[in-house]
Amino acid sequence: MSSTPDLVTPERLLRQEILALHAYHVQPSPGMVKLDAMENPYSLPETVRAEIAHAVANAAINRYPDADAASLKRSIKMVSAMPAGTEVLLGNGSDEIIQILAMAVAKQGATLMSVEPSFVMYKMISAFVGMNYVGVPLTEGFQLDLPAMLAAIRLYQPALIFLAYPNNPTGNMFEEASIEQIIKAANGLVVLDEAYHAFASSSFMPQLGRHDNLLVMRTFSKLGMAGLRLGYLAGSKKWLEQLEKLRLPYNVGVLAQTVADILLKYNDVLLQQAEQIKQDRSWLFERLVGTVDVYAYPSDANFILFRLPRASKVFEGLKQRGVLIKKLDGGHPALQDCLRVTVGTAEENAFFIKTLQESIHQFA
Repeated sequence: MSSTPDLVTPERLLRQEILALHAYHVQPSPGMVKLDAMENPYSLPETVRAEIAHAVANAAINRYPDADAASLKRSIKMVSAMPAGTEVLLGNGSDEIIQILAMAVAKQGATLMSVEPSFVMYKMISAFVGMNYVGVPLTEGFQLDLPAMLAAIRLYQPALIFLAYPNNPTGNMFEEASIEQIIKAANGLVVLDEAYHAFASSSFMPQLGRHDNLLVMRTFSKLGMAGLRLGYLAGSKKWLEQLEKLRLPYNVGVLAQTVADILLKYNDVLLQQAEQIKQDRSWLFERLVGTVDVYAYPSDANFILFRLPRASKVFEGLKQRGVLIKKLDGGHPALQDCLRVTVGTAEENAFFIKTLQESIHQFA
């Protein structure tokens, strides 16, 4: 007598914490003024584009890339002001590096810690690899609650702590002295995620080597290379040679290596664009502050968080008018009635302010 086998279903095979997750959602944006993803809005000079086109046309895409990406790593070290003895690990965006770090320390019962609200991938990836997650709430003004952080470190003994610096989605820098205390108190790794370093006033990169448990992670996505998906981790050789064991072979392709290597020769061009974005940020912040019912938070990144009544309706009003920003309302209790706008070109910023005012008036 044969028995009917159980149906093979996701519900039967997958871990409950995976079933409980929601996939990272990206809003469709064809035909929109796209101010939702912290991208550099400026194109490259024609001469640089021509050099890239020539290099791509002659790239050996029929061959695997340099597995070690040696030339690209040298270029990164040249432009990143890394202390002597610092090594580099490359990732397919910083997301892959977060996952490598989490996989490396995911012993049974291990904890990953961050603050909330912050970059959602810290919590998501902790679930991917089966780690416990602890999110320590920020203060009402989105600053570090240092006593709460230190208490949580003593209680949970996290193997891995991520601190976004500046923080996403709030845009602010945490106090350096508080971060120093967290690094000293931690018995695990502390990773400073400096995805927005080009728009910020300080960095922990110079402190590599002063703390055995400090690593600094960056991405080139915000600096004009979002389409390449390239991030890197900087730290001592003793850590990176172990983490390299978890990096999948050839994770940074031929085209990404080729184009990034060229762009880093023109790092001054990218930094000039970053300076323009910072100027545009000041203009945009002043207009937001001057808009009725809007409370805007100061930012050291290339975006601005702001709070206003009926935020979700205003978000839909902006979409109807062809402007896409990020709706954070409903995503975290501390972000109730919050939206986030990426700094665009002068024309995009002006159009956003105009349509924002129209949308606010529509739902007043």
